[in-house]
Amino acid sequence: GDGSGLTGVWLMASWELDLWGRVRSEREAGKTQYESVVADAEYARQSIAALVAKSWMLAIEARLQREIAADVVRASGQALGLARDRLRVGSGDEYDVALAQTNLETARDAERQIALAYEQALRALETLVGRYPAAAVEVAAALPRMPGPVPVGLPSELLERRPDVVAAERRVATAFNRVAEAKAARLPKIALTANASSVSSDLFVLQNHSNPVWSLGGNLVAPIFNGYALQAQVEIKTAEQKLAVAEYGRIGARVFGEVEAALSAQFAADEREAILARSVAGNARALELAQARYKVGSGDLRGVLQQNIALYGARVALVRVQSERRVQRVNLYLALGGGFEVLPPAPEAGP
Repeated sequence: GDGSGLTGVWLMASWELDLWGRVRSEREAGKTQYESVVADAEYARQSIAALVAKSWMLAIEARLQREIAADVVRASGQALGLARDRLRVGSGDEYDVALAQTNLETARDAERQIALAYEQALRALETLVGRYPAAAVEVAAALPRMPGPVPVGLPSELLERRPDVVAAERRVATAFNRVAEAKAARLPKIALTANASSVSSDLFVLQNHSNPVWSLGGNLVAPIFNGYALQAQVEIKTAEQKLAVAEYGRIGARVFGEVEAALSAQFAADEREAILARSVAGNARALELAQARYKVGSGDLRGVLQQNIALYGARVALVRVQSERRVQRVNLYLALGGGFEVLPPAPEAGP
């Protein structure tokens, strides 16, 4: 195509003899780096799934709290009706009516605040799952069933499957391979080369029409003038290796801390749920007695209203702890990288 009337084909191949392992180290570094990125992506996926599950629990908790607030409004309305009835028959006074009316308005305000919190929890969940502003997310009317108890004596080997731990370990392997690659780059490179060429022409008569040229050879390249640069690369890669090892240790310590925190929080929530369940039952019974005393005139309205508030607080605390138990179980699964089962090792490939 250059107007000379000659056409030609040239082929060249080169193969480096990996005597010092530089190419092998480079290949392994690329492989382990890819594996670390895959593990990071898996941990991100698990984190998003855990966040969705916890947001789901919190939305259900907000719904249950709204229902409790509605019960308090109804109970406050009944107390107001009872105060008015007592005033009408002459056994009550205006003070009880005003007190009951104030308590009812306070309960209505609390119900509206909790309803707003429930709506915000739904919007947050919609945003997280990519459905905002469709307002198409609905949550269950009750919290999901709590899984079985945490088995005793969980092996620490479970933490080795956590994706972020795997990613950190793979980054350590990558750093070691990069150091080996940098050290091998200081040594001479030996390469074998092969060339093939053929030239022909339709305008000229060449001396030999069948004129392919083949050549085989080798070359030796030894770094002389850039030795300081290569040594600097070794020092840089060594520093990166130390950083990767330190980061691996930091992640390991954080992982153990997350597991311990999730276990401690769930055990505490388990104990609190039993305590609060008894508190709710006791406050409900006390409210019944206070209402009966007020109806027969042996008690005042303030005792009824105070007991109603105490029952409301106990019910809200119980729902919050029940939701917390499930949230901490999700945190525990995320901290362990899965369930409580130890997966058997993969079978080794045959020869």
